[in-house]
Amino acid sequence: MEGTIASKRIEIRDLLQGQHTGAQVTAMGWVRNKRESKNVFFFTLNDGSCLQALQVVADPAQTPEEVLRKISVGAALAVSGQLVASQGKGQSVELQATDIRILGEADPEKYPLQPKKHSLEFLREIAHLRMRTNTFGAIFRIRHHLQFAIHQFFNERGFFNLHTPIITASDAEGAGEMFQVTTLDLKNPPRTPEGEIDYKQDFFERSTNLTVSGQLEGELGALALGKIYTFGPTFRAENSNTSRHLAEFWMIEPEMAFYELEDNMDLAEDMLKYVIRYALEHCAEDLEFLAQRAEEEEKQKPQQERSEMGLLQRLQFVLEHPFERLSYTEAIEILRNSQHNRKKKFQYLIEAWGTDLQSEHERYLVEKHFKKPVILYNYPAAIKSFYMRLNEDGKTVGAMDILFPGIGEIVGGSQREERYQELKERAKSMGIEEEAIAWYLETRQFGTVPHSGFGLGFERLMLFVTGMTNIRDVIAFPRFPGSAEF
Repeated sequence: MEGTIASKRIEIRDLLQGQHTGAQVTAMGWVRNKRESKNVFFFTLNDGSCLQALQVVADPAQTPEEVLRKISVGAALAVSGQLVASQGKGQSVELQATDIRILGEADPEKYPLQPKKHSLEFLREIAHLRMRTNTFGAIFRIRHHLQFAIHQFFNERGFFNLHTPIITASDAEGAGEMFQVTTLDLKNPPRTPEGEIDYKQDFFERSTNLTVSGQLEGELGALALGKIYTFGPTFRAENSNTSRHLAEFWMIEPEMAFYELEDNMDLAEDMLKYVIRYALEHCAEDLEFLAQRAEEEEKQKPQQERSEMGLLQRLQFVLEHPFERLSYTEAIEILRNSQHNRKKKFQYLIEAWGTDLQSEHERYLVEKHFKKPVILYNYPAAIKSFYMRLNEDGKTVGAMDILFPGIGEIVGGSQREERYQELKERAKSMGIEEEAIAWYLETRQFGTVPHSGFGLGFERLMLFVTGMTNIRDVIAFPRFPGSAEF
């Protein structure tokens, strides 16, 4: 019995390594471009396994005319022949075709990804095809490697991956900007005698929503298993139509029993360095391509807006420097006394302690003042969530944020409030009903321990590692106001 066509195929990344040179091989992929020269037909195939395409050389005299006619950009082919050392520039090997099979045609009059430069705005409009471009192929290969590195990092350190619920009745952030989940008839929902929607008749018999964070449930896992991490989708119904916001994104949220704030900071710094080092080691070709792309983009900007470092330099910058650690209070003093603040160059001027820092302030600390990544800790309690541990001063909490060049905050975390009475009072002061978090409060009554955790927005990490500037370009199918295609 003959094998399938896939069983005969060798991926292009393996063919380009050269160990198959001289052998009869079969490659499959999509045509990237084509040309004719001196009675020779050239075209390149890419199968997504790597950035580089494989050059194929065909003899028009030995290839049926109807096959040649169908070899167009975007068409899918299976090509068999001998892999030989290339005489031309730009590739080490090429495939001398003896048999070409058309797997799927692409009408050149209609196929939108012809071999020319396409704007990112245009490619967002054809998100169902954009992964076939070099840019998005590189981005999504890197996305895979970063996911793998994160799982590997935690696995090597004895963490357990926990799946926290996507449908939940809790609001971990107290944000109130949530997507509701219901099976009720929206045209005629059941009502209570008071005229309110009667959620008792809904599927879960209560009001539910898509999760904004798996943290609270993650803490339950840590208080039994010791160290857990979640890696899942989260949802925010913010009407923010910006290059930094998504309605659906992915979060990594580790929670650790017996960890205090400093342990939390150590783990987060180690994790970021680990995954960035992994990307540099395993995605060199794709990162080099994206670095060149970013460099070209920078040249289009006014001189004062250009980044001081290229993409690869920024990645090395994070690896080579211990992260600077300073309190929020120290940061406020630095910012308040800075020339930037005095000359009113900040859009949001720093005037007093208690101000919530903006991205421009965070980037100033990283890029101008310290010239290294920064971890800020001990923020004012008034601007942070109810579950963060109140410090002895009574006005700050054991929170920490990690700030990166070009992006600002990339990680947010804290030591969690493990004391029952303090947590109860803090939730009450922020308008959170005790009944809604009774299960959470109970963990502080039965064997409570100091514990900590943090959240890392995966797409934020992707922006940093790839050098892309719009968050919609680092997730395959972005969800944002007015857009829920596919």
